[in-house]
Order: sequence, then structure tokens, then C-alpha cells
Amino acid sequence: MSELRIVTLTASATEIVCALGAERNLVGISHECDYPEHILNRPRCTRTLIDPNLESSEIDEQVRQFSASGVSLYQVDESLLKSLRPNVIITQTQCEVCAVSPSDLEFLGSKEFDGSPLLLNLEMSHLSGLYDDILEVARAIRKESAAFELCAALRKRLERIRKRTYSFPKRSVVCIEWLDPIMISGNWMPELVECAGGRSLLNDAGGRSATISFQDIVAANPDVIVFLPCGFPLLRTLNEFERVVQLHDWESLPAFRRGTVYAADGNAYFNRPGPRLADSAEILAQILHPAVFDFPDIENAYRQITSDFHKMKQKQ
Repeated sequence: MSELRIVTLTASATEIVCALGAERNLVGISHECDYPEHILNRPRCTRTLIDPNLESSEIDEQVRQFSASGVSLYQVDESLLKSLRPNVIITQTQCEVCAVSPSDLEFLGSKEFDGSPLLLNLEMSHLSGLYDDILEVARAIRKESAAFELCAALRKRLERIRKRTYSFPKRSVVCIEWLDPIMISGNWMPELVECAGGRSLLNDAGGRSATISFQDIVAANPDVIVFLPCGFPLLRTLNEFERVVQLHDWESLPAFRRGTVYAADGNAYFNRPGPRLADSAEILAQILHPAVFDFPDIENAYRQITSDFHKMKQKQ
């Protein structure tokens, strides 16, 4: 049996491979892979054509321009990938904006690319798809036993939260995946909110993320609002909110006046369909029920945004 050589082209796939105990077989990763820390020295096989330092509205405009022109947002280093000699390459088909997709890897079928690596495309839209993806990766890298243990552990964590919050009043929640324009979270996020004892507004489980208006949020009048922009760590989210708060009268919302508006790390959690979705559910549970839950490992993953927001920023 040949040596297993894995290249992961999405951050979530990297986390799954490592959670299954196959990090020693991981020979290449994507430009977005940042966890766990001990794999950061692996060669990076991709890069983005989007400037990550732009404001959210400018990033959105660049994405729309690339999409309209039919040009991919990502480039794959074909020479590097060939030199790594992978026999398993993992990417995704869930979102062409979020990460490298199969259309970026058409060169794999060319004569210039030696070998015929297994190309695994993950496509998760519901929370149950997390277990499907883990098992699919495990079968490809011969880690089925570890996959059963990992899935059981993740299910146990989510079920513990669900049982604890079952009889609680269901606070209504709006999760915002992008700030300018405003985009509502979709896919597995409504299920995570439900698991944490909340009731997701403005989108259904499995539904795509969608652009909404500020007036949609006003009309929904959620009990809780969570800003968790895709690709933005917590500090970046706080900085971006400080800018876009001037675009709409966020402080007029009852949730803002009650102090139930939060910013969260949407890069490491929530938008990354891997094992840390269990952590994401714990973050939401702690946000919705702070008197009940206390998960110390995720304390730095979110912050409350209050009407005294600007003073809060000055203290950081």
C-alpha cells in the first residue's frame, strides 16, 4: 500500500484530517488554513486574488466582478501541487466564493500532472452533513475508526446543549454573515441556533446565505443579533462594525438597547464546516444563556457590543 499523501484545499478539510489523526500525512494546505497551529509549516498550494485588507463592501464588489467575468477568485500552484505528489486532494463544492472548488483543479486530468489522485469534494449545507463529510474523508484516508469516535464525541457535545436548553424560552436570533451589504447566515447556522436554544430568523436550515436589508432586521425585531462575518476574526469584525454602524441606525434596535448584540469570530467558527462547529454551538449557547453556560475555552471568541461601543473600542 502506497504512502498516504494528503493535500487539503479548504481550512475545514484540514481540521477534519487533523481531528482524525492523519496530520503526519498532510503534505500541503491552502492559504486559508490556520488551525491547528502545528500544521502551519506545510506548503501552501493556493492563493486568493481578493485583497483581504479591503473593507467588506469593497470585498463584495471584487467578488461580484470576478463572478461576472467568470474568473475564479483563487489560484492553485500547479507546480507545487505536482511536486507534493498527493494521492488524496480534498476540496469543496459548497461555495465557490469561500474556497478552491473542483473547477480550479481541471488540470489534474492533464497528461502533465503525474498520477491520478483521488479528488474528494465536500459539500455540507445542513448540520448532519458534518458527519457525512467526516466519514467521507475518513474512508479516503483510512481512518474510519477515528471518524466514528469523532462523530460520537461531536454529537454528544451538541446533544448536551440541546437537552439543557430544551425547556428554555426560545429567544429569536439573527446571525449576520456579512456586514456591507448585510447578508444573513444560512446553511447549518439556523440549526446551530436551534441547538443552542434559540430560534433563527430570516432564513431556514439548509438555505443559502442571502442579502437582506436593514429594514428586514428592524421588522424581524430579534431578541439577539450576532455578527459573524465569513473570513473575519473577532478583532476584524469589531473594526468593521465600527465603520458600518454609521450606515444604518443599529443603535435604535431594541436588541442593541438591551445589550444583546454580539460580535463573534466568524473565521475560526460558524462559517467553517468542520469539527469546531461544536465550539460554535457552545458559543451561541453561552451568548443566549450566559447564566447557564460557561465554556472557558471560547471566552475570546465573541464580545458583547453595547450602546457604549466606541468607548469599548477605546479601551482595547
